[in-house]
Amino acid sequence: MSTRRDFLSSIFAASATIPALKNDGVQRVLSVVAQVDARSPEDLAADEEFWRQIQQAFTLDRTLINLNNGGVSPSPRVVLEAMRRYLEFSNQAPVYHMWRILEPEVEGVRRELAREFGCDPEELAITRNASEALEICQMGIDLQRGDEVLTTDQDYGRMLTTWDQRARREGIVVRKVSFPDPPPSMQYLVDMFERNITRKTRVIHFCHITNLSGQIFPVKEICRMARARGIRTIVDGAHAFAHFPFTLADLECDYYGTSLHKWLLAPIGTGFLYVRRELISDLWPLMAAAESQHDDIRKFEEIGTHPAANHNAIAEALTFHRGIGGERKAARLRYLRDRWMRRLDGQPGVTLYTSYDPEQSCGLANVGIAGIDPGALTNHLWQTKRIIVTGIGHEACTGIRVTPNVYTTVRELDVLIDALEDVIRNGMPS
Repeated sequence: MSTRRDFLSSIFAASATIPALKNDGVQRVLSVVAQVDARSPEDLAADEEFWRQIQQAFTLDRTLINLNNGGVSPSPRVVLEAMRRYLEFSNQAPVYHMWRILEPEVEGVRRELAREFGCDPEELAITRNASEALEICQMGIDLQRGDEVLTTDQDYGRMLTTWDQRARREGIVVRKVSFPDPPPSMQYLVDMFERNITRKTRVIHFCHITNLSGQIFPVKEICRMARARGIRTIVDGAHAFAHFPFTLADLECDYYGTSLHKWLLAPIGTGFLYVRRELISDLWPLMAAAESQHDDIRKFEEIGTHPAANHNAIAEALTFHRGIGGERKAARLRYLRDRWMRRLDGQPGVTLYTSYDPEQSCGLANVGIAGIDPGALTNHLWQTKRIIVTGIGHEACTGIRVTPNVYTTVRELDVLIDALEDVIRNGMPS
């Protein structure tokens, strides 16, 4: 039977045979970055030769243009290779290889994610996505009939559905406030919540960055305001982690949930939940855990049998992300966003629902064209140019959501721009 040493040796041997500049994604990134380390992120953002090297770390279908990385993003080759190795090793004898050897390695993943997020590892649970992480909080907080939850009507649909179910079942009150896209200022968002607090408000739930228009919220200011009033804060970070740089110290929230298969480029079906240490014991898990786990963050990971490969390969995604550097990545994403937004800005009928302000947005943005249905436009772009975007029907930001990633080329964005300009000039084909 294979031993742990045999397994690690096999990984090293396998990686040694991977063709140079093909599957050695992390080493490639580190080598390329070392050559430009002295340059600013903003200067490097427009260096197509540099980003062409990063793009080569991915195995992609370039017959289509994927501008819906906000939904789920492809992983770099090095992450896929790691996951494949873990799956193959697990399959040899799952009850031993997966449960006894690979599963305990989640502690290393927990440690590295906590380091990146800036929290204690004992405050971070590995989940399958942001929805699972956030529903643990939403369903696990004790609330009484008449208690109020304050959120916005632009929060993620699944999360609003969760609160609505608790309202139907338990009689809590869910209050959804509205705001314009983009808002007049970041302070506007703080004031919006503050003026809607009542003596019955127990929870404020909001997005770090919205999935509809890419509006970034002033998380720390909102959380401090809420804590001063004894109100818990749940922050939906599904689109934030590894999208732009921040740590827990920049947030000061009570709970935070995110997906890792978006901007971190980790395997599909990975995420994490942060719970402030002193609040762990009061939060009920979605699936029952033993009383002995009362104050153990791992009680939120009691989900039954699941593959170890997915969460273990997060470590490779973290290494790849760190190799590029969070500041460089965010600068590139803003550069790509500005390329298409500025070309369209001011054209007849065009409304940009996303701010250029780097404090308020990053790579996720939304554009509307007067008289054009977002769903029809989404279908048109797919049928004519094989471009994938997301139609947004919300009344505050009716348009299409565009989310490139580090592997996106400027040529691909130019195809989008040309297609949208054609629609602006000539309308949609009948």
